[in-house]
Amino acid sequence: MATANDLRRGMAINYNGDICVVLDSQHRTPGNLRAFVQASIRSIRTGKSSDVRFSSTEKIEVVPMMTRKMEYSYKDLEDYVFSDPETYETVTLPPELVGDVKNYLVENAQVTMTFVEDKAVSLELPSSVVLTVTDAPEGIRGDSANNVQKSVTMETGIVVQAPLFIKTGEKLKIDTRTGKYMERA
Repeated sequence: MATANDLRRGMAINYNGDICVVLDSQHRTPGNLRAFVQASIRSIRTGKSSDVRFSSTEKIEVVPMMTRKMEYSYKDLEDYVFSDPETYETVTLPPELVGDVKNYLVENAQVTMTFVEDKAVSLELPSSVVLTVTDAPEGIRGDSANNVQKSVTMETGIVVQAPLFIKTGEKLKIDTRTGKYMERA
């Protein structure tokens, strides 16, 4: 068993008989009081988030997690369908769990999915993805002062700031952490 000091973002724990994923944790030591760990956790069963305070020496049961490489297949009405490239087993995720990852999902995109007790709990993208430009307005001649950029729309619908020379149909490398243009692909 681990102590509350060992809590890290992304861990799965058993809290009050429910499996929860740690979203954030901070160790605090106020003035003349005992140290404690303030954690934000989300229940896998209900999907609700809550803030919890643990004594720094409190014992916590850590639940084992498994990660698998998956590929994005398609969107089924509201849900997103992923498949395992080795076993072709499919996993369907609701839009709440996919979150902002949807801005970078194209067919056959590689993702890392984390499972706790055979239930998907999180989705992770690679640090960059290659997307095709679907709409890029012409750069205006004379707008070439210093590092001038324009808004271009990518195939997933996300709008990115890119240099003036980018045209419709080009493939760009986009940083998934910041959502910014990196380079041509």
